[in-house]
Amino acid sequence: MSRSRRTGRRSPLASVALLLIGLLATGGAYALVTSSATASTSSAVATQAEDGEKLFLANCSSCHGIGAIGTTDAPSLVGVGAAAVDFQVGTGRMPMAASGPQAEVKPVQFTEEQIEALAVYVATLGDGPGIPTDATLTSGDDVAAGAELFRINCAMCHNVAGAGGALTEGKYAPPLQNIDPAHVYEAMVTGPQNMPVFNDLNITPEDKANIIAYLDYLDNNPSPGGLDLGSLGPVSEGLFVWIFALGAIIAVTVWLTAKSN
Repeated sequence: MSRSRRTGRRSPLASVALLLIGLLATGGAYALVTSSATASTSSAVATQAEDGEKLFLANCSSCHGIGAIGTTDAPSLVGVGAAAVDFQVGTGRMPMAASGPQAEVKPVQFTEEQIEALAVYVATLGDGPGIPTDATLTSGDDVAAGAELFRINCAMCHNVAGAGGALTEGKYAPPLQNIDPAHVYEAMVTGPQNMPVFNDLNITPEDKANIIAYLDYLDNNPSPGGLDLGSLGPVSEGLFVWIFALGAIIAVTVWLTAKSN
């Protein structure tokens, strides 16, 4: 006696339903995690901005005004971006100790967390250049291209070896030895003091990184000719000859004359 079997087949609609349920479950879980992470990040940024505003009111508003709108003593910071704050405060140029032709480098007065909070607060006031990431700073490794770009765009003020130089009215281009790469990049995109702004149309981010690579090369490769005399070229070399070489010749001449007498 044969036994009849009942073969059950799954309906195509059931497969579609299971697929939809899986997609909805996955999408819902992703949306929940993403929204939670976004909310957490937004909350952290808002807290940083609040802390930065308090620091700004206590240390910067006397010159830059409430809301950083500027005064007769200092410019507006609306739209300068986080990069400008990180450069100026991170190098000790701000707050200024006294009025002068330009802000000078001095010991940094804030912690890294406070500088970041100030940068976040100023960034909320208007769009501007952000602080560069490590990936951006290390995206260029062509030292030769960086050297060429530096000679074309920077050497007329900073010297071809980055030794710095004097400008007009008591201003100067600072030396660039052992400078934080982030501060070099931020200076290029914000144009502090008398420095022009090099946006991404003038010099691409990769070429900015190449310039940083060239400066790093100078830091790690001292002058192959020996004593560099400040890397000031014929000025310091000529002064060395006049003072020491001619001085030695005069001293020997006087000694020989005195001995013969």
